[in-house]
Amino acid sequence: MTTASPRTSSPPPPGTDVLTFGETMLSLRTDGPLATGAPARTSVAGAESNVAVGLARLGHRVSWAGRLGADEPARLILRTLRGEGVDVRHATTDPEAPTGSMLRERLVADVARVHYWRTGSAASRQRPGHLAPALAAGARVLHVTGVTCALGPGPRATVTEAVEHARARGWTVVLDVNHRTRLWSEGEAAPVLRRLRDNVDVLIASDDELPLIAGDERTSEDARVAELLAAGVGEVVVTRGGDGADLYGTDGHRLHRPAHGVPVLDTVGAGDAFCAGYLSGLLDGLAPADRLRRAVTTGAFAVASRGDWEGLPHRDELALLDAAPGSALR
Repeated sequence: MTTASPRTSSPPPPGTDVLTFGETMLSLRTDGPLATGAPARTSVAGAESNVAVGLARLGHRVSWAGRLGADEPARLILRTLRGEGVDVRHATTDPEAPTGSMLRERLVADVARVHYWRTGSAASRQRPGHLAPALAAGARVLHVTGVTCALGPGPRATVTEAVEHARARGWTVVLDVNHRTRLWSEGEAAPVLRRLRDNVDVLIASDDELPLIAGDERTSEDARVAELLAAGVGEVVVTRGGDGADLYGTDGHRLHRPAHGVPVLDTVGAGDAFCAGYLSGLLDGLAPADRLRRAVTTGAFAVASRGDWEGLPHRDELALLDAAPGSALR
């Protein structure tokens, strides 16, 4: 399989490896049903910032340029991302709208339910002009997700213009479909996502998200992938949860990587962790099989620890899952 590498911007070199943006929220987590009065702890969460933290821990320069309210949750988010090494200098503030929030309540075993308060949030009011300074600073890779497109016409236009800007300047454009049924329906999502795909270099989608961006109800997975590659997508990565992931390339080859066999504690954020690992491998110039291996490794760290991003590995920890179960490193 041909090894893809990030497109390079013309000199001077960009100030960051990866630029991403989208909604990061105040996250409240309970260890039991909310209706029983289970206590909650605070953190921060958002698909794009989860990816940003994952990349920063792996040693990459990453910028998050989302929009926040002028409030305490925003201060927590900025402090947390700065502490993780994420560049937030291009994040913007909306003085008239709040930072979004979410609640994740654990129901039974590893089953959780997520509630959102995102309508009218600062992130839902992001417009292309808010992102202009971050785009002007340059990057090797632009990472966008379907979550941002679901937030409203302003964020959707911001994604569209960012993708076009990046494509015109030779950056690598990565789209993670990341469909959220509580934010928009399949019927709303499909036409928006399909309009983006002609400008995408790397597409990441779960096997059940792939129909949103290619084919119809009768189309096989192979035919959907062929349609995407014919549209100009350079690589299609299909995630399969506990069954690992597959990578399809323009040379017609398909690679499969099984998932790591780890105890599953929390599946929320696993897709973002996978994406961070894959982008890390791309930035490091790894061969396709090695990129896929790094992606399933970072995904395994996510499901084997609690929290959206807290358990993601640093570069020197990537080999920890190769140790025998119950090992003590001395």
